[in-house]
Amino acid sequence: MSTEVTIPTIGESISEVTLTTWLVEDGDYVNEEDNLCEIESDKASVEIPAPVSGVIKFSAEAGEDIAIGAVIAQIDESAQAPAGNSKTESDSKEDAPPAPPKGSTSPSTGSSNGVASPAAKKILAEKGIDASSVQGSGKDGRVTKADAQAAQNNKASEKASETKSSSAPAAIELPTADREVTREKMTRLRKTIAKRLVQVKNDTAMLTTFNEVDMSAIMELRSKYKEQFKEEHGIGLGFMSFFTKACTIALKKFPSINGQIDGEEILTHNYVDMGIAVSSDKGLVVPVVRNADKLSLAQIESEIRRLALKARDGKLGIDEMQGGTFTITNGGIFGSMLSTPIINAPQSAILGMHNIVERPWVVNGEVKVRPIMYLALSYDHRIVDGKESVSFLKTVKELLEDPTRFLLGF
Repeated sequence: MSTEVTIPTIGESISEVTLTTWLVEDGDYVNEEDNLCEIESDKASVEIPAPVSGVIKFSAEAGEDIAIGAVIAQIDESAQAPAGNSKTESDSKEDAPPAPPKGSTSPSTGSSNGVASPAAKKILAEKGIDASSVQGSGKDGRVTKADAQAAQNNKASEKASETKSSSAPAAIELPTADREVTREKMTRLRKTIAKRLVQVKNDTAMLTTFNEVDMSAIMELRSKYKEQFKEEHGIGLGFMSFFTKACTIALKKFPSINGQIDGEEILTHNYVDMGIAVSSDKGLVVPVVRNADKLSLAQIESEIRRLALKARDGKLGIDEMQGGTFTITNGGIFGSMLSTPIINAPQSAILGMHNIVERPWVVNGEVKVRPIMYLALSYDHRIVDGKESVSFLKTVKELLEDPTRFLLGF
């Protein structure tokens, strides 16, 4: 009996995806819930798990564009699992074997039989390591993900040691006449990003206004309360929660910046769904913190962390990246001093944060050194007037320079 593996529905507006990579080999025996492949839509990447256990036969190749609901593989459930492939609870979670009792010198019971889990196989293949050379700690010597990662680290350490122990200086490699140019297909996500950015530039009257903020007060507040905050809420107190809270207050005062154009109508929201731009291996994604205007600093920090971890692991759902009313992007974490961020359509504005640099700052007629951050607000001039944009950014600046005003809401 064979079971079909199909492309699942991952969003109302998505009719086609790209099969980016297979995580198993054609003809492998796979266990139920093993991740088989990665697919990429216009919004995000998703892994498809095996619906049953058995031998897999591919019906599609990596790199193909495939319609939602299409069959990409068949799994033969009648096929017998190979020796060492019995899936136990500990093996399915890729756990390492338990440590021996204190004082025990018992060696590992694992053996090298070359059978690796799909996740382990992928890691070993990327580093060119033969699975049969790896000591397996899983059931019946099965090579787990932890074993593969350990082998990868060992190989890197050996290479570093060889380089360090070499007494003779390395020969200088002179440049040759051969110069190569690689060519690869753009991913679906990158094509979508490129298309949207050009569309925003063409369809909006985008301008950017700037200001600068003295971060002393927030840095002192974080330094004073960060340990107590973490003990109380179980999460660190970062800059992003302050910026999110400052923006939600300012957006209430200048609602057009929290609105958008829909045809010949202007939509204004009485809530703030805050988009937080996050860089991932697949590109820039913007998960949304719902009802950010109703959340405390601790709740904002927790939600941002939850979404950022899902973005890092490629687990964000489509619904978690749709419907934002305003966006914050932080180029400062990469060292950016100043930029003009592009609006996340159909929103009407985006705030750009930048790095914090000690600069000379005039305080009551005296020059002092203060940690300064440049802020940039890009906005759609069709819906937002210059006075509103400047006043909004000035309000954000004032709130950040006197964060106790958060308690008063002005």
